[in-house]
Amino acid sequence: MSSHLHSADNINTEGSPLSPYGLIKFLVPSILGVLLFLVPFSTGDTINIGMGLMADGLKALLGEALPAIATLVLCLSVLLTGIVKLTRPGWAREGMLRDLFDVAPLWVIMRSLGALFALMTYFQVGPEIITASFTGGVMLNDLAPVLLTFFFFAAILLPFLVDFGFMEFIGSLVRTPFRIIFGLPGRSAIDATASWMGSGTVGVLITTQQYEQGFYNRREASAIATNFSIVSIAFALLVTSFIGINHLFVPFYLTVVVAGLVAAVIVPRLPPLSRKPNSYYEPAGCQIQEENTGNQNLLRYSLGVAVARAEKAPGPVRLAKLALFNVADIFFGLLPLVIAIGTVALVLAEFTPLFTWLSYPMVPVLEWMQVPEAEAAAPATLVGFADMFLPAVLASDIESELTRFVIACLSLTQLIYMSEIGALLLKSKIPLKLWELVAIFLLRTAITLPIIVVMGHWLVG
Repeated sequence: MSSHLHSADNINTEGSPLSPYGLIKFLVPSILGVLLFLVPFSTGDTINIGMGLMADGLKALLGEALPAIATLVLCLSVLLTGIVKLTRPGWAREGMLRDLFDVAPLWVIMRSLGALFALMTYFQVGPEIITASFTGGVMLNDLAPVLLTFFFFAAILLPFLVDFGFMEFIGSLVRTPFRIIFGLPGRSAIDATASWMGSGTVGVLITTQQYEQGFYNRREASAIATNFSIVSIAFALLVTSFIGINHLFVPFYLTVVVAGLVAAVIVPRLPPLSRKPNSYYEPAGCQIQEENTGNQNLLRYSLGVAVARAEKAPGPVRLAKLALFNVADIFFGLLPLVIAIGTVALVLAEFTPLFTWLSYPMVPVLEWMQVPEAEAAAPATLVGFADMFLPAVLASDIESELTRFVIACLSLTQLIYMSEIGALLLKSKIPLKLWELVAIFLLRTAITLPIIVVMGHWLVG
């Protein structure tokens, strides 16, 4: 067990006073982290978070240059990976740079595909199935700029939220209900809140870091990443606006939350998640303690654990190095993967009947549930596996308001989108395989669809 946990135990069992320095070191960065990631702001017609406003500002500043920057980053990723794999230079023989560029052959192929798709789309060269505005264009011109700007600030600013005791503080406060209801540590409440207020990808980023640092075991990390990384309120507003149900936003989001919470209780208790071991990532080991071993009240104990963690937090230089590595890992490692997988998924969705064929069994199910236009709605119930926005695109032409409501809610509760969350999970060290992501997606669909339909009939009629 790590030293900072021993010091946490000492603080709480002996009831020694908290040091003013430790308290300040906990409070200042944590309050900043909360303001950046968890406090929603209303800006015009949308709701956003501080970090999201920064990302939007950078996106507006760089504007039309972002697809070109994304293409350059993807090409650099392939170039540097190729140099490291072929020449084994001294600067990449160990440490972070080796982890970044000395990757397995599969990731080399994915990085190359991502760069190739981006070049073809940017210069409009090659087959239309890749370069079309609704396949490669969506990935390069719509998604890549958001990921570049969003992840740039997320990777740099995330330590304020996770490294200075706030996770420990909240985790200790809510550990009992989270253990009873979800079978998870209390600190996973932060992942859920960050996802709801900011972005599902931020939630996955937090979960990945917590797993690699030894604060979640394999089962917990897998369950949290696939059940709590709900899309943000801002994206939910975008979906309702696109699909034409703005006036139903309150019942819509209530339905999403209810269905999502039910799925979060049930899915981790079923295979494949229930079969994940309770072992920790080996390089870190178990670093967590959320048990109150002293006689103090819960608030005092939680504060003690938080201050102990803050006092052991990395210094500015170490934090800066980690932030730079995280940015590089996202730009050179994750972005090519998202572009490659997302483009292939969109090609399959737009140019092949694959999702229509796969959705045939859904038609009688939707008809039995008395969902209007079941045949038109069926493909939209499964196409979300490729990309979270595709169900809204497919359902936008459906006349029935109830059906559009059901599809919009379902698209937000399925969570496993290969163009974003799925790619991020496959690249992470969290032990989830592709077939497991498919199984979890189908489980979440089977569990949330009946709840959404019942609430839809009740709230929309």
